[in-house]
Amino acid sequence: MGGRELLAECDVDFDPASATIDDAEVLDLLAPVVREWWADEFGAFVPENDGFFTPPQKEAIPLIHEGENALIAAPTGSGKTLASFTGIINELFERDRDEGLENSVYCLYVSPLKSLANDIHRNLEVPLDAITERLADRDEEVSIRHAIRHGDTSDADRQAMLDETPHILNTTPETLAILLNSPKFREKLRTVEYVVVDEIHSLAENKRGTHLSVSLERLEALADGSPTRIGCSATVEPLDAMAEYLVGQAEPGGPPRDYEVVDARFAREFDMELVCPTDDLVNTPQSTVNDRFYSDLHDLIGDHTNTLVFTNTRSGAERVLHNLRERYDDYDEGNSGCHHGSLSKERRQEIEGRLKEGDLDVVTTSTSLELGIDMPYIDLVVQVGSPKSVAALLQRVGRAGHQLGQTVTGRVFALDRDELVECAVMLKKAEEGFVDRVFVPERAQDVATQHVYGMAIAEIRPEREIRGILERAYPYRNYTDEEWDALLRYLTADYDGLEEKNVYAKVWRDANDPPGGEYHYEEYPVGEVLMGKRGRLARVIYMTNIGTIPDSFTCEVFTRSGDEWVGQLDEQYLDTLESGDVFVLGGDRFEYRYRRGSKVYVDRTSARPTVPSWYSERLPLSYDLGREILAFQRDLLDRFENRGVPGVRNWLREFPLDENAVRAVARMFDEQVRYAGPESVSTDERLVVEEELDRDEYERRYYVHSNYGRRFNDGLSRLLAYRIAQEANANVQVAVADHGFTLSMPLNRKVDVEGVIADLEPADVRPDLRASLDGTDLLQRYFRINATRALMILKRYKGYEKSASEQQVSSEMLLGFAEDLEDFAVIEETYREILEDKLAVDAIERVVAAIDADEVDLSHHRVDSPTPRAFGLATLMASDVVLAEDESAVLQDFHERVLDEIEGEYADGDPEAEAGRN
Repeated sequence: MGGRELLAECDVDFDPASATIDDAEVLDLLAPVVREWWADEFGAFVPENDGFFTPPQKEAIPLIHEGENALIAAPTGSGKTLASFTGIINELFERDRDEGLENSVYCLYVSPLKSLANDIHRNLEVPLDAITERLADRDEEVSIRHAIRHGDTSDADRQAMLDETPHILNTTPETLAILLNSPKFREKLRTVEYVVVDEIHSLAENKRGTHLSVSLERLEALADGSPTRIGCSATVEPLDAMAEYLVGQAEPGGPPRDYEVVDARFAREFDMELVCPTDDLVNTPQSTVNDRFYSDLHDLIGDHTNTLVFTNTRSGAERVLHNLRERYDDYDEGNSGCHHGSLSKERRQEIEGRLKEGDLDVVTTSTSLELGIDMPYIDLVVQVGSPKSVAALLQRVGRAGHQLGQTVTGRVFALDRDELVECAVMLKKAEEGFVDRVFVPERAQDVATQHVYGMAIAEIRPEREIRGILERAYPYRNYTDEEWDALLRYLTADYDGLEEKNVYAKVWRDANDPPGGEYHYEEYPVGEVLMGKRGRLARVIYMTNIGTIPDSFTCEVFTRSGDEWVGQLDEQYLDTLESGDVFVLGGDRFEYRYRRGSKVYVDRTSARPTVPSWYSERLPLSYDLGREILAFQRDLLDRFENRGVPGVRNWLREFPLDENAVRAVARMFDEQVRYAGPESVSTDERLVVEEELDRDEYERRYYVHSNYGRRFNDGLSRLLAYRIAQEANANVQVAVADHGFTLSMPLNRKVDVEGVIADLEPADVRPDLRASLDGTDLLQRYFRINATRALMILKRYKGYEKSASEQQVSSEMLLGFAEDLEDFAVIEETYREILEDKLAVDAIERVVAAIDADEVDLSHHRVDSPTPRAFGLATLMASDVVLAEDESAVLQDFHERVLDEIEGEYADGDPEAEAGRN
């Protein structure tokens, strides 16, 4: 929003000649004591410098002053959270001086992480204590109390909050939901006037955010007024959709509440570069690549004060720190550390504290420090491998340069050919201001169950009110009558045999009796349909079982013959396995047969692996970034055609890449085009199917170059495997990656995969993909998760806590029964979550529709050996890939075959391209 329009809403003078808000006008909105504190904290105000407030602060403080809902999108370290609290603190101090504050909550701060809530709580102490002290010096007794409440808060502290209630309460989505059902504390929430949702993007994209959005509507219905909602994020898109998610609707089916967007996402300077240890990631020995990587990393750490190194897995974070300490005497426990979710809370807090103080030269981490605490001394962020989205890249790199005016410095190391292209596009798009979209889960029935149950427990109220509150939340804006009816059938146990499975009614629903009737509530009209809780233990069940974060467990793996224990697997890994799949565990190969509860049964085998061992650890590539990579490949092919290899290199030098990366990318696509032609490269206008006949393995493999990310590819590959099995009665093995997937079948089974894709109809995608899930472990696991969220399976009951593996056993006993029930809400939500949130069915439908409309062409070609862009897919199915060294050898073999085919064909007299062979 521009300064002219913004200040028209504020009680300040606005200079028509000025196009922006100046600092003096913002300062005029603050009470004198707050203004003095700000000046002392951030320096004397010099009007001509116009540098007193950061861009998000200049726009946000006036909005909060006027009570406007606002989404503040600005980089980490730009002061957006301080902007939110400054406006709120200003209003609360003024209120307390003029009329006093009640013993209740006026501001809720909601964060996705306890550590972030703790950090904000500590940071609030500075302005609150300083302003209170200034007022005390003037004999004014004004005090704003603040406290933190989440799962770690002691019972004593919780009780103390009833006696002396904080005016500002820092909490998490789960705790807010509990407070809304706490008979005493919920009364303290009636005075809430402000809600700050920090890191809103990390909540909106999952069911924690769905849960929070309904909690905010319940708070709206409870509060005396309409609380001002403020959302903060460094990386969020689309802005309007996220703002609408934040504010909800005043009436079901109506427009969103009014809001303003403060878009200052690119208010800071970024210095980012992609670094590649070599220009040939195939033939350079892995030991050499590692040596160069650690040498470059060591030099970067030495050139900076504090360095934060992100990897994509916890094991990777441990490995990088271990290797640094092994290779160089400069690192020990005194100046380096590792931080990730598997470490103890005490260890994580120790590392966080030392980071805040600037005591550590380097810290390695996975995702645990992507959000959260201020780390003012970090001046370099290193990302090892692709973070898989522009949003994640900006979030991580944004941890550097927290001091106002500092350049944000980040280096991304690409150690893999496929990630090289991915990272090149990612950094270029980040420079251009691109951010991946956040996709909000829609109409989740398990979350609806918790909140409708919670509202019925809180008080008897009309059904229309309960449904209205639910549908005013953004994720339920399109909720249908059929979905509401299905939810009520489940909540009232209106299914034969359900209570025999120990799944009981949670609510009652009935018309209000006339006066004198047994169930007459005089505050409601006769005949009004009312709802209330069932069961004496309803409140206890609700309070001890709500939340959306699923429990997980490891499965014990046994051989079917001899019942020999061979190791453990993360249950998420089982999502990728079908009966007959082969995987590696402890260096040995096993064929997956079936699972019973937490036990997995396998057979030993010498067959090649079909599922990589790292699959469940990796983050998925964002769909939006995948589309940008495909558009990049189209532009690159155009430049190859018009300008050759030198022209491509010159173009790539416009990207934030080092010279090794430029040459490696150019060489890979040059070899691709010379080996199989430009039609062998997928673009945003072409989907390529590559067919390889492997007579040594007696297999036919199809490499589908669908660069839309692993969720998309997981869904499309399942759909094609299902169709092929239906149409050709062929047993298909599948391996999935971010840049495509592989379908493998016996050599004597020829399938027209291109034709199968061409025959897909958008209307058939969803039902066929749903049918493909029947009997899978994926379905079983998600049913357990959703049945637990929907309180069909209770994690905690009468003092007993059911482990995740016990929940799985219970769910397997219920699944068959539940699938036979008509429109059963928990089953429908299980399929919805898998299809929409895990397998990107909406995106698959869009691509299929584009193929159907001839907007995307299909290209099929047959090769004797995989093309360079298929090397990564081919290694997923290679029989002799067990260890990393094996993969390197197989890649070199593939590459040698390609070079043999194209030898002597280098155009433009390009000696460097020819030298790539040597």
